[in-house]
Amino acid sequence: MLVSHFASASVPGGLLPAMTPPTGPLTRGAFLHLFTAVMLPMIMAAIDQTLLSTAAPVIHEELGGLRDMAWLALSYLLVSTVAIPIYGRLGDRYGRRRVLLIALAIFTVGSLFCAAAPSLPMLIAARALQGLGGGGLMTLCQALIGELVVPRERARFQGYFATLFAVANVGGPVIGGIVVHHTSWRWLFLANLPLALLAWWRLSKLPAKGGQPDAPALEDRYGALLFAGAVATFLWWTTAVGNRLPWLSGYNALAVAVIVVLGFALWRRERSFPKPMLPVALLGRAVVSRSVAAVALNAGAMLALVFFFPTFLRLTYGTDPAQSGLLMLPLTVGMLIGSVTNGRVVSKTGHLTLLPVPALMVTTLALLAMAAVRLDLPVAVALMALAGIGMGTVMSSAQILVQTEAGPGQVGVATAAVSLFRALGSAGGTAVFGAVVFGAAALLGTDAATEPSPTAVTTGFRIGFLVTALMTAGASFAMWRIPSARLAPGAP
Repeated sequence: MLVSHFASASVPGGLLPAMTPPTGPLTRGAFLHLFTAVMLPMIMAAIDQTLLSTAAPVIHEELGGLRDMAWLALSYLLVSTVAIPIYGRLGDRYGRRRVLLIALAIFTVGSLFCAAAPSLPMLIAARALQGLGGGGLMTLCQALIGELVVPRERARFQGYFATLFAVANVGGPVIGGIVVHHTSWRWLFLANLPLALLAWWRLSKLPAKGGQPDAPALEDRYGALLFAGAVATFLWWTTAVGNRLPWLSGYNALAVAVIVVLGFALWRRERSFPKPMLPVALLGRAVVSRSVAAVALNAGAMLALVFFFPTFLRLTYGTDPAQSGLLMLPLTVGMLIGSVTNGRVVSKTGHLTLLPVPALMVTTLALLAMAAVRLDLPVAVALMALAGIGMGTVMSSAQILVQTEAGPGQVGVATAAVSLFRALGSAGGTAVFGAVVFGAAALLGTDAATEPSPTAVTTGFRIGFLVTALMTAGASFAMWRIPSARLAPGAP
């Protein structure tokens, strides 16, 4: 049992045990208990980001609204991203397990409404509700690990969960396609109900630690509104620019101006408000700012490859959807190898950047090779596996760095900051990659009325791989610049 791993103390009234910080490694039983409790909510949150990509055509046939299909993903991403820092504050103040159970309940109700939605607008609204819960699942599960596990032991968990996140993003479209092929798309949401009950039961078995009443509450409501507006506008812009919103247009210039104004107003507000929603003081520390920069750049490159590599395979090598899905496995396996290996290195040495810095440089070289010449299919797939290894090393180290720098009282806020920048990086990186690839193909003579020529597509993807190489090189540089990136043995 996990309880045997922690020292408990009574609290006024004796209703809940007050868990003191852990002082040693987890036993195998405690490890499995915690891992199985937080694994399922994280998978549910991650996989729902990409689950509907292959189901969208079927949903369109039943509910209509082809032009608004993108909002099935966007509504979930928007609300979940905005909710991330809010959940961090609530978890620190009221107890992370308690708030996580509330987030799981919201996610479950949203899933039920999605399954019963009679129209596309109702389905989009239900997806937003689902995202409101999903934003807390990933963040609070990571924060629970930070609460219950010493930093050097966290590397095992963070490595596994970074891999689960990558596998879920890759597996979402595959699972969605299989389910829709054999049953109704509504089962994609109904399947969440028994999984949520199982997750609730497992989470309820974790030690119940009360919150910290003196932790900052969400008093910055105006800042929260500015943050929501800035993030919503930015994410909408990343999906619309180059599509419904031409690059060289007055509307695009207006959208960029709105983003800049909202971002500047948010920055001014958070710097001057006594208790800001965003941890600006924490983000001002070199360890934190460089860690979240590495996370954002790495997430942008990773999700861009996850989303677009199957399209690259199909258009460049002529693979069918089933083959493209199978050829994604080396990329996923590479991420698994990177995550697990980095976790073991950190557990044994305490060095949080020892592996990510050189591994990301290898990733950069692999992507540069993809950008330089047209390669045989086996070579291209092998390079993607190599790239995945480097990208798999980042999240676990960055999470531990930020949590350790923040201290026990701000674990939730710190974890939320990492999750927020990962979400923003993922959305921005994917949008930039798509805009670069298909924009370059259009400049080379491709138009919307014809199939893109192999030469145009290959050139466009080469430029896209160059962009991702710049992202991973930037992530490696940011990790290299992090000071004091080593944990002392037994660090609390």
